[in-house]
Amino acid sequence: MFEFVVNGKTTFAQKDEKLITYLRETLHLTSVKNGCSEGACGTCMVLVDGKATKACILTTARAAGKSIVTVEGLSSREKDVYGYAFTHVGAVQCGFCTPGMVISAKGLIDTNPNPSPMDVKEAIKNNICRCTGYKKIEEAILLSAKLFRENTAVPKQEFCGVIGENLHRVDATAKALGTAEYADDIHIDGMLYGSAVRSSYPRALVKHIDVTEAKALPGVVTVLTAADLPGNHKIGHLKKDYDVLIAEGKETHFIGDAIVLIAAESKEILEEAKKLVKIDFEELKPVLSVQDSIAEGAPLIHETGNLLADEHLVRGDADETIKNSKHSVTMRYSTPFTDHAFLEPETAVAMPEGDGVLIYSGDQGIYQTRKECSEALGLPEDKVRVIAKMVGGGFGGKEDMSVQHHAAVLAYKSQRPVKVSFTRKESIMIHPKRHPMEMEFTTACDENGYLTAMKATLLADTGAYASLGGPVLQRACTHAAGPYNYQVIDIHGQAWYTNNPPAGAFRGFGVTQSCFATECNLNLLAEKVGISPWEIRYRNAIRPGEVLPNGQIADESTALVETLEAVKPYMDAHPKAGIACAMKNSGLGVGIPDTGRCRLTVKDGKVHIHSSAACIGQGMGTVVTQMVCTTLSLSPEQVIYDAPDTKEAPNAGNTTASRQTLFTGEATHRAAMALKEALGSNSLESLNGREFIGEYLGVTDKMGSDKPNPVSHIAYGYATHVVDLDESGKLLKVIAAHDVGKAVNPISVEGQIEGGVVMSLGYALTEDFPLKDGVPTAKYGTLGLMKSTQVPEIESMIIEKSHSDLAYGAKGIGEICSIPTPPAVQLAYYNLDGKFRTKLPMEDTPYSRKKK
Repeated sequence: MFEFVVNGKTTFAQKDEKLITYLRETLHLTSVKNGCSEGACGTCMVLVDGKATKACILTTARAAGKSIVTVEGLSSREKDVYGYAFTHVGAVQCGFCTPGMVISAKGLIDTNPNPSPMDVKEAIKNNICRCTGYKKIEEAILLSAKLFRENTAVPKQEFCGVIGENLHRVDATAKALGTAEYADDIHIDGMLYGSAVRSSYPRALVKHIDVTEAKALPGVVTVLTAADLPGNHKIGHLKKDYDVLIAEGKETHFIGDAIVLIAAESKEILEEAKKLVKIDFEELKPVLSVQDSIAEGAPLIHETGNLLADEHLVRGDADETIKNSKHSVTMRYSTPFTDHAFLEPETAVAMPEGDGVLIYSGDQGIYQTRKECSEALGLPEDKVRVIAKMVGGGFGGKEDMSVQHHAAVLAYKSQRPVKVSFTRKESIMIHPKRHPMEMEFTTACDENGYLTAMKATLLADTGAYASLGGPVLQRACTHAAGPYNYQVIDIHGQAWYTNNPPAGAFRGFGVTQSCFATECNLNLLAEKVGISPWEIRYRNAIRPGEVLPNGQIADESTALVETLEAVKPYMDAHPKAGIACAMKNSGLGVGIPDTGRCRLTVKDGKVHIHSSAACIGQGMGTVVTQMVCTTLSLSPEQVIYDAPDTKEAPNAGNTTASRQTLFTGEATHRAAMALKEALGSNSLESLNGREFIGEYLGVTDKMGSDKPNPVSHIAYGYATHVVDLDESGKLLKVIAAHDVGKAVNPISVEGQIEGGVVMSLGYALTEDFPLKDGVPTAKYGTLGLMKSTQVPEIESMIIEKSHSDLAYGAKGIGEICSIPTPPAVQLAYYNLDGKFRTKLPMEDTPYSRKKK
């Protein structure tokens, strides 16, 4: 027994275990988040005798005699100050890292009441944030210190909630103070713990499975193999190729394949049971690269063949035009697998509900979860209910089923509540990554630098399963020519299956890869013409009424030129800075049905917002609140955003393709207009019990449309990024100018931009996802994520030009903020040392890590 003090109360731990486990599982102090349990992320930060310490590296034995403080133990004054400061400056996005940041802030301010900005960076350098880019977190800590130091009362602010106002995020304070509930925070009496026994090899024949000993272990409730599955054996987001469990006599596709599911009374029993499962594998030679997959006689990874997707976009005669152009450049580029590294590992809790199943999950689309889980269960969709919990980061990595279907099957078979959580090792091993791509791009221009044509080939490693590999490849190809005014293209892309971990959606959705190649080629053309990188972009920048390379006519909201003009003063003063442009669609587009939906209900004189649109940190609840407040002239206090629930909320599709602000925002606007018409001059109370439905369907043209000017997407956002280095090659400043149409909540837009920039600074310089024979070798702490002390000054420039009626003119910002950063970094280094780098992460920089 070990005695120590937690939040002022003496407590006794019965056994020696990780402190994080005791705090979360025994004391239910869920502000202490379990991000990695490897001492790398800082989400479990607590104060130990006044010092910020990671609870996952301290044991109860080592805590004996010490005083521990979690966010739950802060004084009322401290909660008021930190809650206000982090909310007010926009420092909270997904919120999973925030309680740990608050603890690190308290550890600093208690000993240094007047910290400098560098003191703050140092204090949180062991806390990773994947959403915000740290800038606003640092501002929040400095504001907190000021309020404490000056003994100032927390300001009471009144908000109108209108579009364009920096309304405090509806969930920010709860996230900052650790009271917001994520799936792993759920504790239910009688709850079982579930997990899977997975493949030992990327490719192997499963010859025999013996679960006898595991079933006999006391405390084990359910053991399932593929033969026991109640529904479909294969599921998948678009293509049904993902095995729920690998059956005897079948081959594994990657190291993460699940073979046996187990549910037990405790985590300890569960882990013991997993070790008792005996699987006889016949190891087979894996397919580990696109070249291996293409090779004649290559093993078939799926019965349909190794080629997942093939896209060929042609307008005009690229070969002839390039041959007749004054200048052309041809270069090869290589980009790697990378991990989303969201702070919250995947967790789902499922339980019986009537003759069906209820699932609590933090993912990117509750209706997609319902659909795929119903398939795995063999149940009608109306027998599966999904309720969203807070999502601790997504970035595309939580679109696929990871734990939801396994929790659902175990709960259905055991008729008990079951929690299934990935360890960080499992998360790194299993969920789909960013596609690595090998690309060859040829770009041509005339003697004045006006682009004439491009030809490109892109080869993507889509890994073991389809996931969203087809649409990712398609978007990489449709955006490959860039946001410029020329129409002759020949772009050919292929995505090939391998036995590597699957690749799928990742912020930027393929455009990060092709933009890197396109923008780097432009810089070489500018050299040949004798003009600056800024000038070649300005001459070719798409303008309203001109035709994009895909044939779509740019609408009046197009503001790429404005983003270039915004950064020109800095470029004139710092000619060696790197620059790059990008475009990114809002919405699925290319003829795919795409609908935003919202249901408003009036209860007790307040408007409740119901939509399935997932908030993965971008602030969806705040966006739709501002849509309602603006349309109905209501105060935020009169509006309540309810968590997505398939029983209450209409299907608004997945949070993907930078679509929700525009699509569900417009659906909310339409529902609010219907309520406004019914309201007239009456009071809200007179409408108690009424509901109002809003839908917005985005109509676009299919790929390959024979229209001369097809509408591929409802809207595009545009951006220009500038990256400056100091003389030693360290990052000095990033300027990110973004055409967002209309900023619904400007401070949230800035936060998205800052976070996207830092994420792609990592992609450019430090992040990688190394594999050894198809097996990931990285831990969370070695993924190369940028820390607060590595992040330069970031200046966001918000360009507002749209006057569209759709969603008050708003366009998506979530993805494009990550797209142009790497080529801007590449040019900055090229200008510094003359080395033209064609591979990510870039080599031979101060950020390069020594390869072991």
